[in-house]
Amino acid sequence: MFDVLVYLYENYWQPDACPDHRQLSRKLSAVGFENEEIEDALSWLDGLATAAESHSGEQSAHALRVYSPMEQEHLGEASIGFVSFLESAGVLRAPMREMVIDRAMAIPAGPLAVEDLKIIVLMVFWSLGEEPDALILDELFVDDEDRLIH
Repeated sequence: MFDVLVYLYENYWQPDACPDHRQLSRKLSAVGFENEEIEDALSWLDGLATAAESHSGEQSAHALRVYSPMEQEHLGEASIGFVSFLESAGVLRAPMREMVIDRAMAIPAGPLAVEDLKIIVLMVFWSLGEEPDALILDELFVDDEDRLIH
């Protein structure tokens, strides 16, 4: 499913640019994705679209997000740490964080790999028509072992 999401991000600049599900399914199938993977991704994207429509609200600067035991188990320590990193860097606002958590919880099984969470974060930005900062894009796309340290 994540391969389909990355393909959509790379080939369609905004969700509005995507064709309807039926046509998109045919295109994805023609590119070589399996039907089950396509259906999972499209279903997940429907949930993302619903979350994007209700994306709003502000949160006090002093508010603290407490993860439920189910969220902790499903997301895992590393993914929760990554979300906290993005929040503390000022990249992920509270409503976006909630979209990320909602969509991460929609992924079966857990704990969620950080690499998969990065794709979810990217898709949340994409669904809102926002482009992440260049440094954040680097963080989302470049593997740690490929990163050059000066």
